[in-house]
Amino acid sequence: MAYNCVVAIKQVPDTKRITGEAMNADGTVNRGALPAVFNPEDLNALELALDIKDKFGGKVTVITMGLPAASTVLREALYRGADDAILITDRKAAASDTLATSYILSCAVKKLDYDIVLCGRQAIDGDTAQVGPQMAEKLGIPQVTYIEELLTMENRHLSARRNIGNGWQEIKCKLPVLMTVIDEANEPRVPVAIKLMKYKKARTPIEIQMQLKKENPNASDAELKQLADMKIAELAKQGLLIKQWDLNELQADMQWCGRDGSPTKVHRIQSVVLTARESKTVEASEQGITDMIHELITDKTIS
Repeated sequence: MAYNCVVAIKQVPDTKRITGEAMNADGTVNRGALPAVFNPEDLNALELALDIKDKFGGKVTVITMGLPAASTVLREALYRGADDAILITDRKAAASDTLATSYILSCAVKKLDYDIVLCGRQAIDGDTAQVGPQMAEKLGIPQVTYIEELLTMENRHLSARRNIGNGWQEIKCKLPVLMTVIDEANEPRVPVAIKLMKYKKARTPIEIQMQLKKENPNASDAELKQLADMKIAELAKQGLLIKQWDLNELQADMQWCGRDGSPTKVHRIQSVVLTARESKTVEASEQGITDMIHELITDKTIS
């Protein structure tokens, strides 16, 4: 029996490269100050979906919500084996917190044929682990979080092992279901060369429009639209047009989207700077390390 999987992925700032400019004054992330990457545990969720497709058949669709630049992670998912990709982008979705984001993503999932929805446990730019469970609630389906291994799938039922911190728990569940996946679950596959060559020119409509505007700065809006329509039709014919939805196409209720639909407010931000009062150079040798350990034991830093 084949199973269709929908994977929610996210382009996030690389929090391993935090600088002093990483936060705006209002407490939001200054995304322009950090390089953007594929959220790590979303790669694990994608790998699980691809593994299900490999074993049972079906289709893997990836969706992401964000700025036009988020199309990059959609292409990366296609390179790894996803069958379809959808960008949700709309100015009215700006400043969405987890509640608004999960609502918008759930509206998108409802438009798709799915058996399993997969998400990474959490995104490294927020670490809330809230979007997946909130999506499940809005979709009205069971949720199994912190998945570290899928054990069995048969007759629209699955069993999985979930991490509970100090141990594990085996869960049995009927489909459809939403699962969040942790990084210990698998080793994400690398992009496949043949798929990279196939999809490297795949674009969303908004990317096409932005590129044409850059290449034709003196063109009128009507001329740009004509050029864009031609390019979009060409890519669609080649199977290289990445779907793009806005909130109108999702028939989303605007009171649950963007800033108005986001009850989370930043109360205060605090910059913590750690400075050393003194330092000591340790010789890069076995004797140097030994002396350092003895010194730490003597002053009771370690025991």
